[in-house]
Amino acid sequence: MKLDVIKLDSGKAGSIELADEIFGLEPRGDLLQRVVRWQRAKAQAGTHSVLGKSDVSYSTKKIYRQKGTGGARHGSRKAPTFRHGGVYKGPTPRSHAFDLPKKVRALGLRHALSAKATAGELVIVEDLNLADAKTSAVAKAVKENGWKRVLIIDGADVNEGFARAARNLEGVDILPSMGANVYDILKRDTLVITKAGVEALEARLK
Repeated sequence: MKLDVIKLDSGKAGSIELADEIFGLEPRGDLLQRVVRWQRAKAQAGTHSVLGKSDVSYSTKKIYRQKGTGGARHGSRKAPTFRHGGVYKGPTPRSHAFDLPKKVRALGLRHALSAKATAGELVIVEDLNLADAKTSAVAKAVKENGWKRVLIIDGADVNEGFARAARNLEGVDILPSMGANVYDILKRDTLVITKAGVEALEARLK
C-alpha cells in the first residue's frame, strides 16, 4: 500500500510504502470489540463499595422478643430489610481486568490501523518539526490540514517541542509508537503517523 507523505504545512514530501500485513487488512469488528473491551475493563477503577451487614453502625441488641409480638422474628437492626441496614451481596472493590492473548492484542492493533487506512482517515507526515514550536503554530497546522479530533503517533520518542505546544489544544493527542492502542486510534476521526512512527510500528508488529 502506497500513501503520500505530507509536511505539517501541507506541503508534499514524497510517498511511502506501507506494509499490507499491518495497514492493508480487511478490518474485523469482532477483533476490535474484543480489544476495546479488554482495554476499558483494565482501565476501570473498580472502587465501587457499599456497607454490608457487618459494616453499618448499629446496636446488635435484639430489637424485640422472639415470640408474642405478632410480628416477624428479628434480631439485629443491621439486617437488609431495615432502613439504614446493610446491603445484601452489594458490590465490593475489585479489578475488572481479564486476560487477552498478546497475539490477539497485536492483531487488534493491526486491524485498527487498517480500518483507518481503509476509511481514508490515515495521514502520514514527514516529522513533527516546526520552526516555531508554539501552540498557535500547531493550531494553524491542524486547522490548515482539516484535522478536528486527531491522534498523532510519533516514533519511539515524541517531539518534545511539538508535544508541549499541542498540550493545550482540544482534540489533539500525541502518543509515542509504544503507546499506540486500539481504543485511542478508533476514538479519533483522523490518525496521523510520522515516518519514524510508521517504522517503529512496523518493527513492533511484524
